[in-house]
Amino acid sequence: MSLEHKKQNFEEKNASILKKFNELRDKHPERLSSPLKLSWSNWGFGMETLEDSCARLSSVGLEYIELHGNHYGPDLGYRTEDTLAVLRQYDMKVSGVCGMFSVHNDLSSNVPHRRQAALDYLRRTIPFTAAVGGSYLLVVPGAVGRPVPCDANEFDRSVGTLKLVADLFVQHSVRAAIEPIRADEVSFIHTIDEAKRYIAAVNHPGVAHINGDLYHMQSGESHLGSAILEAGEMLVNLHLADSNRRALGDGSLDIDTVIRALYLIGYNQGNRFVSAEPLGPGGDPYVAMNGKPNKKDLDELVKKTVTYFRERENIVVRG
Repeated sequence: MSLEHKKQNFEEKNASILKKFNELRDKHPERLSSPLKLSWSNWGFGMETLEDSCARLSSVGLEYIELHGNHYGPDLGYRTEDTLAVLRQYDMKVSGVCGMFSVHNDLSSNVPHRRQAALDYLRRTIPFTAAVGGSYLLVVPGAVGRPVPCDANEFDRSVGTLKLVADLFVQHSVRAAIEPIRADEVSFIHTIDEAKRYIAAVNHPGVAHINGDLYHMQSGESHLGSAILEAGEMLVNLHLADSNRRALGDGSLDIDTVIRALYLIGYNQGNRFVSAEPLGPGGDPYVAMNGKPNKKDLDELVKKTVTYFRERENIVVRG
């Protein structure tokens, strides 16, 4: 092969995934019959009511919502019965809950009361997740927004702290989904492989799954599709945003290869979700979490993302 026709490395990996996907479609078309379960992580909607969020998502045909894990204290966060009533009103279901871990509730902190806050947060959030029908709870091993390590013992402290509540995940049939996050936002666990090592260290059946995030994976992984294949059956949720963390279709993300990789691991079967989370560019999307949203902009963001994802999925599956 002449050099001008030699594929770039990522193109070689894309081609390998495409070949495997085409073989799957040809030999086992029944494995492509069910579409991927599309959800939306609503914490980026800011301080709007759950009813407004569900109305927006339902209007574009979404059946699932990933709820903001907003139980920051005993008096804060969604109430179970109120949440179920809104879900019934809009015929929606909860895919899971996006756990929120900051310097104030940090599993890895060298300040003991911050680790205790993380434990208390999980003891509130795990039962809530089960009560509203969620199948997973996103867990970040270290504080989001603190990219500089406290010391050299974060990994061990985080593992030991999470073990203290690991039984609760089993008792409530909720899967702990460990999320790798880019190095600009957290001090450790940046890749799928590192998440696997963390899970192995916890060594508990309640902590055995992974939450991927395409935006973070673009920083930590060599290839998105290959990382999805590496995660395999451990992957239970995948956050979606384009390369610029905006709506799908607004950047340069190769969503087709991502979709093919998901089908290759049988991701369209069981309680496994792709949850849109386009939080916008910049280093700190958490400002929006406590802000007043622009409803018109959010309506357009949701419509554009859902339409584009379903369009590309349909094209990929049909060939």
